[in-house]
Amino acid sequence: MTLRTRLTLLYIFLLVGLQLVLGIVLYQVISRTMQQEMDATLANTAERVINHLNTSGLPPQEALRLLSTNLENENAGVFIQLWSPTERLLWEWPPRIGLSRKPFFRQGLYQSTSTSVSLEYEEQHLRVYSLHLKRGRTPFGTLQIATSMTVWDRMRATLLRILLVWNAATFVLAGAIVWWATQRMLTPIRDVTNVALQITRADDLSRRIPHHGLSENDEIGQLIAAFNQTLERLEQLFASQRRFLADVSHELRTPLTVIKGNAALLRHVPSQDLESIDSIEKEVDRLARLVNDLLTLSRAESGNLPLTRNIVEFDALVLEVLGELSVLARGQVSLEVSAFDQVQVCADRDRLKQVLVNLVGNAIRYTPKGGKVYIGLGQQEDQAFLRVADTGPGILEEDLPHIFERFYRAEKARTRSQEGQGFGLGLSIAYWIVRAHDGRIDVDSKPGEGTTFTVWIPKEHRDCEA
Repeated sequence: MTLRTRLTLLYIFLLVGLQLVLGIVLYQVISRTMQQEMDATLANTAERVINHLNTSGLPPQEALRLLSTNLENENAGVFIQLWSPTERLLWEWPPRIGLSRKPFFRQGLYQSTSTSVSLEYEEQHLRVYSLHLKRGRTPFGTLQIATSMTVWDRMRATLLRILLVWNAATFVLAGAIVWWATQRMLTPIRDVTNVALQITRADDLSRRIPHHGLSENDEIGQLIAAFNQTLERLEQLFASQRRFLADVSHELRTPLTVIKGNAALLRHVPSQDLESIDSIEKEVDRLARLVNDLLTLSRAESGNLPLTRNIVEFDALVLEVLGELSVLARGQVSLEVSAFDQVQVCADRDRLKQVLVNLVGNAIRYTPKGGKVYIGLGQQEDQAFLRVADTGPGILEEDLPHIFERFYRAEKARTRSQEGQGFGLGLSIAYWIVRAHDGRIDVDSKPGEGTTFTVWIPKEHRDCEA
């Protein structure tokens, strides 16, 4: 069942349900009002009979005969019976000749209070009002006044038919209107589907969904805005992929050109040129490192980076890395250990070491001569944190969101190392390795005040091996 059909049925059932409730209430109110009007008419007629008996000054039989004449002239449309306490009919109007005499409502003859009931009497539907009469304290009899409910029944039947027809018409009309309205409302959603299919067929992420004049507060307008933002983000990602391929081609071109040039040179040199051979070997090593870094980064970004999780003495690993990198910092940068705790984490030791080498190596390379690099290690709740801070030139604010992108270098603040061995992949690899460990990397930097990287790694993991 389509969304349009479900919405149409929902609106129809809701509207028709409300109509039914309103119709039932209206039917009951009108029926109750008509019944109250009949009861008031019967009570007024009873009061008139009693007043005539009390004020005419005639004997009861003469007074009732005179009242019969008046009622006949008025065509009052009521039936009257006056019964004695011994259940003897004293008077009735209109008189019936040759018919059996029986009370309209037998139980009403023995009730001390006035009552109004609806009943079937000789195949007629009547409304009967019974009033107990007294002369002084002595019971005089019971007056019963009835009126036909035929008109009342017809009016109720007519009202019921009107309500049923109205609900049926409302059902059809509301269904048509809602079907048309939902078609207009769902047009933007169909556009979303069409654009998505066109993108799938043509790989054109530059397409956007028209807003159809919808405001920002409209839910469908918000959906369109969110979808367009997603398309924009995807377009940027694909553009980044294209730039990545271009950057890789550029980075690979240099070592390959060097290798090709030195190889051509060797062809014209009678004896072996060791310097050229060394240059070839260095460029080949550099090219191999680039390929390995790209492979690692590709696996990490796709979530397929293999990890062997074990209990790792984080503090021992940090000291090991500092010992290996001290040669790089000797005579230029001072390595200092700040707050340092003994911490164990569940991680892949080799991958975690790769992160440490990248972060500490970057801090050493980008810190000017005479500067300092601070390394701290601690733990907070269920996570361990490593903090690497330097006194280098810092990173510009507009560069901070991009430092973990592939091949990105903030050239204005942190220049490439003189050795020329960096590819701009170290921070990106470190970022994805930490992500693969369910951790995160925070960076805080201001130009001229240095940079601080903080790595958070969970201490425990369900796949950890002892």
